[in-house]
Amino acid sequence: MNELVKQRAQQWLDGSYDEETKAQVRALLAADNAELTESFYRNLEFGTGGLRGIMGVGTNRMNKYTVGMATQGLANYLRKSFPDLPEIKVAIAYDCRNNSSFFAQVTAGVFAANGIKVFLFESLRPTPELSFAVRQLGCQGGVVITASHNPKAYNGYKAYWNDGAQVTVPHDKNIIGEVTKITDPSQVKFEGNESAIQRIGKDIDEAYLAKVIELTLSPEAVAKHPGLRIVYTPLHGTGITLVPEALKRKGFTNIIHVPEQDVPDGNFPTVQSPNPEEPTALKMALDKALCTGADFIIATDPDADRTGLAIRNPQGEFMLLNGNQTNSLLTYYILRRWKELGKLTGKEYIIKTIVTTDLMRRIAEHFGVEVFNVFTGFKYIAEIIREQEGKKTFICGGEESFGFNVGEFVRDKDAVTTSCAIAEMAAWAAVQGKSLFDVLLDVYMQFGFFKETLIAITKEGKDGLEQIREMMKNFRNRPLQSIDGDSVAVIHDYLASETLDVRTGERCPLPFAKSDVLQYITAGGTIVSVRPSGTEPKIKFYFGVQAQLSGKEDYSNVSKALDEKFARIAGELKIGN
Repeated sequence: MNELVKQRAQQWLDGSYDEETKAQVRALLAADNAELTESFYRNLEFGTGGLRGIMGVGTNRMNKYTVGMATQGLANYLRKSFPDLPEIKVAIAYDCRNNSSFFAQVTAGVFAANGIKVFLFESLRPTPELSFAVRQLGCQGGVVITASHNPKAYNGYKAYWNDGAQVTVPHDKNIIGEVTKITDPSQVKFEGNESAIQRIGKDIDEAYLAKVIELTLSPEAVAKHPGLRIVYTPLHGTGITLVPEALKRKGFTNIIHVPEQDVPDGNFPTVQSPNPEEPTALKMALDKALCTGADFIIATDPDADRTGLAIRNPQGEFMLLNGNQTNSLLTYYILRRWKELGKLTGKEYIIKTIVTTDLMRRIAEHFGVEVFNVFTGFKYIAEIIREQEGKKTFICGGEESFGFNVGEFVRDKDAVTTSCAIAEMAAWAAVQGKSLFDVLLDVYMQFGFFKETLIAITKEGKDGLEQIREMMKNFRNRPLQSIDGDSVAVIHDYLASETLDVRTGERCPLPFAKSDVLQYITAGGTIVSVRPSGTEPKIKFYFGVQAQLSGKEDYSNVSKALDEKFARIAGELKIGN
């Protein structure tokens, strides 16, 4: 491996790379350490979601050349896919991360050099607005430069198709095929005609925000409670460009900022991780909420597609909801209002992923709304929306990793729309004299107390990837027989596309494409799902348990009992945070 790594590094010294890049490669060769190996031991894979990796020189890093080669492959595929169009168009957006603007400009240049019209946002914008722009401008594709909520060393490249969704079958595999044909920067057309690149911004903002406001279901509630005290933080990301303005246009007048975190900064100086799933990321927002008497806190990740929500409990303390709780609250509110407004016709549906709480299914079935279950990843939610377009109406959908969306004009998770829906729901609750916590307990009382947790184990680098593969192999070769004393009844193996009924031994096919996911379901309804992350060097364990909540006063005791169950399950599996 060491010799192969050195050969690859030498090829960069001998090839058509700029002098700054070559100087960095020489420094790596001189050090001859693990960083050299990590930079060159493989090619940064253009997967089904695009690229994501640590920035730096090398074949396994995000840099001008890996981005350029990926774009050349995508450009080639677009030209093959739309041979009869007089003009192929793409939209490009980027987030706050270091080098995002540069990578976006590289991407725009390569597309333009290949005769493709480019709409490039004039400055950073949320990922959902890129999805909207692809559809609004009649583009055949799109790209957003972002690594979502990954640490600051990372950046990424997500490819979109003409419906505004991230690419899926067959385009994902076909694009990968074209990208792998680009083996050297000499095959890349880097220098595009600037006249083929059109800057976009305010006009798209206005059209997008108008669609967001059209989703309002309870304008009278907002009118009665416009002064709800909402602390908002973009965590140094793109949310600052649209979320406060969207809330203002929705009718909310008391948006409390965290000024230090309003500043876009790819170093994310005030947080350890810019991830609204992590309570530590909301510390400054929490401090602001406590000193201002805020009602709730909203946080968005760097590219503003994920939304974190913290609400007050009866003791006045703030609790960060997980994605399952937020999605369940929103699903309940939106479906209830659709029913009250007479909008349900029997042709509506919601979508959840296989590792997202089954509480969403319970709620939808109560309102007579169909539920689709899909793989993890919002592109699979978008795929269903595309298939059902013109036949049925998509109301809302989400995944446990803090992603949610409403309506069909954006085909990705959308923190701008979600933030507005949360605020509107809070106003609706206030009209009834309730808090968001009260509504959550109402949901648990009516549909059951569902609780979920996620344990993600990080395994960095080449060795980490091999360890994750070995862990998945072991779970398949030695399947769980019971979980916390409850016998396993069903095993879904999505890689084998097979369901095993443990009680009868019967096997039947799963109606899904192959994916490296294992799911165990016990006789009592406990669910344990295991999957490697598609975007981070992690293996993820999803636990789902449930109980009855006989009275609101029992919430704390039942919640504690379910937490203890989580701990026992983690102990059985010998995993921990």
